[in-house]
Amino acid sequence: MSEELTWLPAWRIRELIGKREVSCAEVTEHFLGRIEEFNPTLRAFEQVDRAGAREQARRADRAVAAGEVLGPLHGIPTSVKSHIRVEGLRYVQPGTDVVSSFDDICVERLRRAGAIIVGTNTMMGAGADLTLARDRPGVFSPFNWDAEALSPWDTTRVPGWSSSGGAAAAAARLLPVTIGSDGGGSTRLPAAYSGVVGLHTSRGLIPHVNYDKPTMLLTASYGPLARYVRDAALVTRAMSGGDGRDYVCLQVDTPDPVDALDRGVAGMSMAWTEDFGFAGTYATDDSARIIDVARAAAHSLAALGATVDPTDEVWEDRAERGTVRWTVEPSVYEVMVGTNAAPLPALDPLLYREQAESRARNWERFQRLFRRYDVILSVTAQRIAAPVEQWERAWTVDGPTFPGGSFAPVYCSHTMIFNWLGFPAVTVPCGFVDGLPVGLQIAAWHGREDLVLRVAQAFQQAFPRDEHPAVS
Repeated sequence: MSEELTWLPAWRIRELIGKREVSCAEVTEHFLGRIEEFNPTLRAFEQVDRAGAREQARRADRAVAAGEVLGPLHGIPTSVKSHIRVEGLRYVQPGTDVVSSFDDICVERLRRAGAIIVGTNTMMGAGADLTLARDRPGVFSPFNWDAEALSPWDTTRVPGWSSSGGAAAAAARLLPVTIGSDGGGSTRLPAAYSGVVGLHTSRGLIPHVNYDKPTMLLTASYGPLARYVRDAALVTRAMSGGDGRDYVCLQVDTPDPVDALDRGVAGMSMAWTEDFGFAGTYATDDSARIIDVARAAAHSLAALGATVDPTDEVWEDRAERGTVRWTVEPSVYEVMVGTNAAPLPALDPLLYREQAESRARNWERFQRLFRRYDVILSVTAQRIAAPVEQWERAWTVDGPTFPGGSFAPVYCSHTMIFNWLGFPAVTVPCGFVDGLPVGLQIAAWHGREDLVLRVAQAFQQAFPRDEHPAVS
């Protein structure tokens, strides 16, 4: 049974626990063993709380023995990105490295659902402190390549920014599921590069609280990284719903992300976009091949009964008017209560108005399309995982750059628009280019995680990917 656990879906492991065919302790020990074996190579974990995980597993087994009602994630080991608060574990973010005295709301809810919190995952560049260049003349890079996560498909490459450790851990099955955050693509892009499912949730769906440094998550979301869509849906449901501690979380119910998961896509209408009308500006020589894979995957949904139409709609590129300079555009970082976080400059009112009006025009374009289509399809990333050397060279004293332009619009070319607007989007593995994974992105209107996950589930069921990374 132990070896079988590695690639089993979390939902199936939960079934076995409920039937007492495997204990929570056995499951936890199995995955702790995988972390012990592979983490020295992949560096997917910032912290592993072995003693805490074992104690949680013992308590979970006592609940099974006592015949208690078990949560939907009972006994499932998981981990969270290192900037998500877990009581008793270090909270890592630029300028911060302290032991947290509380759980973030998503962690509270994971525990309530029965999950076992094993530790925290490495976050590329610890979130990339954009002020480091001042202290390191000539070098902008915040990376420590003795500690950064590496791709399990090719350890000379990065697994993506910035939920890097969580993506590597999910891909190599060091754990059945991990939790990332996505402020421009930081869950979806590592997921796409690593060959797993990654979900950016609607603004406010999963509440957040930070008692030490109050923030409003204007562009970022929490969401799962997992091999299987059903696992991602179960975890999303466990973490979702309003909470009075979060001033901007959703106050109304949204459709359950699990209930419609297996309804298929027959009768659904979908639009395919090559580049949203602007992302081609940031393409590389390999982009056409990568988009070809995603386009073929999108159109394969027609064989399942969906209608898939191309759209030539042109959205506005949020990187225009100089807003690729991360520190002068308000919606690319989390706004602290009362003011920007020092040392960022004051917001430019004219720029803020321009961006708000541009956002409104893009919102209206999506509103028109979503009156006709259930979801919009695209490639998740128009490039494959970068070699470490190329990634390192992309960071300079002038700010992060990539081949084709500045980091944010190039790396996040197909993803950031959904952070800007607060719409949900999921990536699902759809093929390979040069032996490295490619992701298909599925996006929908605000609050419609049920639709994006339903389409992803139908695709994964019809076209399963059985490849395993080299390091696994």
